[in-house]
Amino acid sequence: MMPGMRVAIVAESFLPNVNGVTNSVLRILEHLKRVGGEAVVIAPAARDNQEEALDYLGFPIIRVPSVRVPLINSLPVGVPNATVVETLHEFRPDIVHLASPFVLGASGAVAARQLRIPAVALYQTDVAGFATKYHLSALATAAWDWTRTIHNLCQMTLAPSSLTIAELRGHGINDVRHWGRGVDTERFDPAKRSAALRRGWDPTGKKKIVGFVGRLAAEKGVHRLASLHGREDVQLVIVGAGPLREELETSLPQAVFTGALGGEDLARAYASLDLFVHAGEFETFCQTIQEAQASGVPTIGPRAGGPVDLIVNRHNGVLLDVDSFSQDLPGAADWLLDDSRHPRLARNARDSVREKTWESLCTQLLDYYDEVLEDTRRVPLTFFGQRPELPAWAARALGARVG
Repeated sequence: MMPGMRVAIVAESFLPNVNGVTNSVLRILEHLKRVGGEAVVIAPAARDNQEEALDYLGFPIIRVPSVRVPLINSLPVGVPNATVVETLHEFRPDIVHLASPFVLGASGAVAARQLRIPAVALYQTDVAGFATKYHLSALATAAWDWTRTIHNLCQMTLAPSSLTIAELRGHGINDVRHWGRGVDTERFDPAKRSAALRRGWDPTGKKKIVGFVGRLAAEKGVHRLASLHGREDVQLVIVGAGPLREELETSLPQAVFTGALGGEDLARAYASLDLFVHAGEFETFCQTIQEAQASGVPTIGPRAGGPVDLIVNRHNGVLLDVDSFSQDLPGAADWLLDDSRHPRLARNARDSVREKTWESLCTQLLDYYDEVLEDTRRVPLTFFGQRPELPAWAARALGARVG
């Protein structure tokens, strides 16, 4: 990393909302602090009287107004305004980092282009997939058009899995590279397994504990766990909050719903499972699978998106076809939970993430920054002329003049 690198992060989501986008930004900021970098974060304002931080580790957080859009996980969405370009102009970053750009991030891409600052975009949220899940095919097509426009304004796009990279390239997005996600193997550790917690979930002490951790929303596919519900040998545990909680509690009355957990409570919950299941097919990565694996828990996931790179079939878990996930789930669970092989699978799960630290991933990210900066030094200014111009419809939507 060049000495004193200055990074402006335009984040589609940030604290106090905790999700995959926020988590990645926090880990990047922590790494920049360790290596002596400078940073500023531009993010949506909190809503519903949530308290919002003005800085993180001394790095300022600049807020823009926000609204709620139900399709995008009902989280606050930043409203693009002059704050973005003004902040970049004042901070004068070496590079702009766009965290899951779609609305606020789009204005960041345009502002970076206007100011001739190179930009790297991280693809983390499959908005087109969400639209498909909600049966909005026209919106899904528009989402891909928009995504392609944003990412091709940048000098590099980073994606978290091989299938996602192939999909982005198939939709005409240029210069896509791989950047995964790290996991905290000290926080998530098999040693945090709690007999007391397990007794609270299953007073009989005889059942296998099968769990899910994540947002309770349609795209997560939690309803597919119903094929394990009501079995005398299995106790379902659902960790998380979201718009479908009440509906899921009605359809899975014997499951334990813990609500959202964090910190050590979450680490103990993961480690106290016997099997982790994630059934949603729209995950570009699926960090919860890595957290379960770090906790020594075999995992089941769909043969789609990020889980394909995380689960080695019958080594640390099982991959199931999306179309037959519910039907195949009981058999896969029985195979993984068999007492003769479960200890080996649990060790394999832990071993599979042992080297995936955030420090190594963030070092790789800074190497990508250096690569982009070196390209801009070799071909100054005209580097930007190699990109397609912002389409007129996109310029109108963002109120931008780019050319």
